[in-house]
This record gives sequence, C-alpha cells and structure tokens, in this order.
Amino acid sequence: MFSWNDVEAEFPEFAGRVRAVFAAGTNKTIATLRADGSPRISGTELEFAEGEVTLGMMGGSMKLRDVRRDPRVAIHSPTLEPPKEDEWAGDAKLAGRLVEIKPPEGNEQEGAGFFKLDLTEVALTYLNDARDALVIESWHPDRGHRRRTRT
Repeated sequence: MFSWNDVEAEFPEFAGRVRAVFAAGTNKTIATLRADGSPRISGTELEFAEGEVTLGMMGGSMKLRDVRRDPRVAIHSPTLEPPKEDEWAGDAKLAGRLVEIKPPEGNEQEGAGFFKLDLTEVALTYLNDARDALVIESWHPDRGHRRRTRT
C-alpha cells in the first residue's frame, strides 16, 4: 500500500499543493459505500501527520459502519468558491482504503474508529494561469504523476 509519505517523497511540490487545498477549511467530504453498494457522503475532518493521512469517526456512525464493512473511500477537499480576481487553489481529492489504527493518545472514545488512508489516487484540479482551461494533476501508484489540460 502507499502512504502520503510516498507521494511527498516522489512529488513534493504536487503533494504540497494538494495538502494546502485540504488545509483551506476544516470540513471535508468523504464518500463511503453502504451495505447495498450505493454511495454515502458525509462530512469529515482529516490530518496529514507523520507521512500519513489520518481521520477518526464517532462510534455508531453510519460512515464508521460503512468503512468497517468496506474500507474503500474517496475524500474531497473543502469546497470554496473560486475568487473572482485571485488565483484559485482548486479542488483536491484522495481515494484509497482505510486501515484501522490505534486512537491517538488521550483520544480514546468507546466505539470510535481511527484510520490511516492507504492511497490509490490523489488528484488536484485548478485553472491554468490564463484562467481559460482546467488543469488536472493526478498521482496513481502504478503510473505516478500525470498532468492534463482541458479547454
């Protein structure tokens, strides 16, 4: 499996921009899979720490039930309106599988779940300098970093 540390080590500039977009706000959106396979979206918070992406979930929550049954998730950065005149940092997305870990010291809560994300995809979407085309940068374990432009 691949951790955030792998992306930072191989593509530090790209990783730094993705991390900055995630840091633009507290609330992110996570997509999990319900028992019937349909998607569920929920709010979440996450942390980039010690080369890992980590997050916690309250005991009894539906998203916790989802990921304990099927650990595949996608997480979207905070959604912010693009500024009219300033540079828009864009949207970022992470995808992968959550692996349950020990809770952080002092944060033990009965029934809660704490996870690190094993990455299968990282994506960053933003406008080019002329603001007339969409730039999509992505990282996948099997093909590394790619950059595409769509007009």
